[in-house]
Amino acid sequence: MSSNQVPKRRLGNEGLKVSAIGLGTMTMPDNQASVDTIRGALDYGVTLFDTADLYGTGAGTEAYLQKRFGDNEKLLGKALKGRREEAVIATKFGITHTQGYKGDPAYIKKSIDASLYSLGIDYIDLYYQHRYDPNTPIEETVGTLSDLVRQGKIRYIGLSEAPAEIIRRAHAAHPITAVETEFSLWSREVEDEILPLLKDLGIGLVPYSPLGRGFLTGQIKKFEDLPKDDYRRQYSRFQGENFTNNLEVVSLIEKMAMQKGCTTAQLALSWVLAQGDQIVPIPGTKYLDRVKENLGALKVTLSDEDLTEIERISPKGVASGSRF
Repeated sequence: MSSNQVPKRRLGNEGLKVSAIGLGTMTMPDNQASVDTIRGALDYGVTLFDTADLYGTGAGTEAYLQKRFGDNEKLLGKALKGRREEAVIATKFGITHTQGYKGDPAYIKKSIDASLYSLGIDYIDLYYQHRYDPNTPIEETVGTLSDLVRQGKIRYIGLSEAPAEIIRRAHAAHPITAVETEFSLWSREVEDEILPLLKDLGIGLVPYSPLGRGFLTGQIKKFEDLPKDDYRRQYSRFQGENFTNNLEVVSLIEKMAMQKGCTTAQLALSWVLAQGDQIVPIPGTKYLDRVKENLGALKVTLSDEDLTEIERISPKGVASGSRF
């Protein structure tokens, strides 16, 4: 799928348009293969690339937990060098090693300059507060971010994993373009309050882990399929009886995908896309063939009957275990 074939979707009401499926880079190792995947995704027509100052490089537990600030941003910046104008770069601030969540003006000003340096660019397209800071009024945080918009350091403001009240207050202070949160066939908490609010306010939704951290691809058949250093081994959905129960759900989705002539991952992504016009999932992968497969979800059409059947086999709350 080339760039002129990938449809665009609007995020927010301020003019931001991105490819209907983006790319999450969190678990990418710092090597040439990752650079090639990012550049290849751009060639395929992906324009939205998601990172955070918190992310290190590598999928293993040790690399992930090291949380070396800026490493993933440096990888993304290196991959997009010379092609910056083709990409929409999203990054985040607000989670610290030792001080919890931060959203005060001094911390934001320090964080934006650090991210610009790591990425090697002079502005960030979409800048998210990674987590809400309960010690700083959201109006103060958003006020500082709006100053950065006026200064040209960022173009659009986003929130990540924010509760409804905070989203509403933030949007009243300055237009919020997108909210990033987990959303997939088996992480559907966003449907209760957040998704209706976003639709009401005209804010985009950017779902991370739209494939259930890989479980919904159908590629994981037993716990041992996860590498020994894989961080997902720590998640309850991948353990013991939860794993067995969840595997049964995935097998039903897999059967339906076969009937539709698509992969399990494509069916799961097409369902997410069908939940609203301003929804842009960012499945993470370090493999270019997976990027291509994910983009194939844009060619999958789900009828009302299909959506009803998906609801039957994978209703809200079907997943065993917590999402964290």
